[in-house]
Amino acid sequence: MDNRTSGSPSAAMVNTTLFDTSLPPLPGYTLEPVPNVLPWLSDFWLSLVLPVIAYWSMSLFFHIIDQLDLFPQYRLHTPEEITSRNHASRYEVARDVIIQQVIQIATGALLQLADPPEYIGKNEYDVAVWASRIRVAQRALPSVLSVIGLNAAAISKNMSTSHPLIAGALAGGYYPFLMTDKAVPAFADWEILLAKAIYHIVIPAIQFFVAVFILDTWQYFLHRLMHMNRWMYTTFHSRHHRLYVPYAYGALYNHPVEGFLLDTLGAGIGFKVTGMTTRQGMCFFTFSTIKTIDDHCGYAFPWDPLQLITNNNAAYHDIHHQTWGIKANFSQPFFTFWDSLLGTQYKGPRTDRLADKERRQQAKKAQ
Repeated sequence: MDNRTSGSPSAAMVNTTLFDTSLPPLPGYTLEPVPNVLPWLSDFWLSLVLPVIAYWSMSLFFHIIDQLDLFPQYRLHTPEEITSRNHASRYEVARDVIIQQVIQIATGALLQLADPPEYIGKNEYDVAVWASRIRVAQRALPSVLSVIGLNAAAISKNMSTSHPLIAGALAGGYYPFLMTDKAVPAFADWEILLAKAIYHIVIPAIQFFVAVFILDTWQYFLHRLMHMNRWMYTTFHSRHHRLYVPYAYGALYNHPVEGFLLDTLGAGIGFKVTGMTTRQGMCFFTFSTIKTIDDHCGYAFPWDPLQLITNNNAAYHDIHHQTWGIKANFSQPFFTFWDSLLGTQYKGPRTDRLADKERRQQAKKAQ
């Protein structure tokens, strides 16, 4: 995990120790600028163009499937419906998507320019800080065990020979056998391992899922408002609903104002609130883009992992694009918990989809 800090890149070695001398000392560190993922392209520009590249690459994949009609059995609608039911040409859709992506790039650039430079070199120090917290947390263990009638000191003494690490934890994080030659306390291997898991896996995972929650919450309530408020729907959101039959590269077909408020600003708030680094934001924005495309792809593939991890998938969102489901299924792009909690999940008949299925079956028999 990269470190976001305003320190000087030429900072001298810092030797920092906790005031509690019973804890192992923290290592020093030297800050260096974060190297670019690609040697020929800065992370600044990569983070801006990667979601765009992912958008058009994935859209092209689905467009080829559409044009060659490779998986008709998994289509949510027939190819003819794209022409007959949609009220926007493919040119208009592509044009408006490009406009929104220009706005996204400009906003992303401003967000990054407002952040301090990022440096690496502090990972071991940060891991040691978490190991210190783990050591301090062990001090409460004897008191916790006493509440349920266990004598931690006695148990620790009995296990000191056979399981010294467990005994040390039960004693409140007391590991005299881990002292260095100069009687300086040291961390146990398990403390460092747990600290690394927290620092490199747990914290980034929490940041990601909190950002997802923020984005889902932002989009649900703003999306629902755009349907409830007649002026907002007519002025902004109705443009997206000119596609009654969604397809992949129409995922970001919006009015520019809506595109900024709903997608760009929502994801940007999730990025800033969670304190993600540039690379974390790169992954978050790109994955959100891919998920949005998949939700509009027009196919219900049984092997698509993005459609399996959550029931907010292409079939779910397709309901919202139909006249009979337009006042339901507002959740996007990841999960459906707000629809479930607030009773806006569609549970009515789907007559036109049944008719579509019958037409596909008749066409198949006629071949």
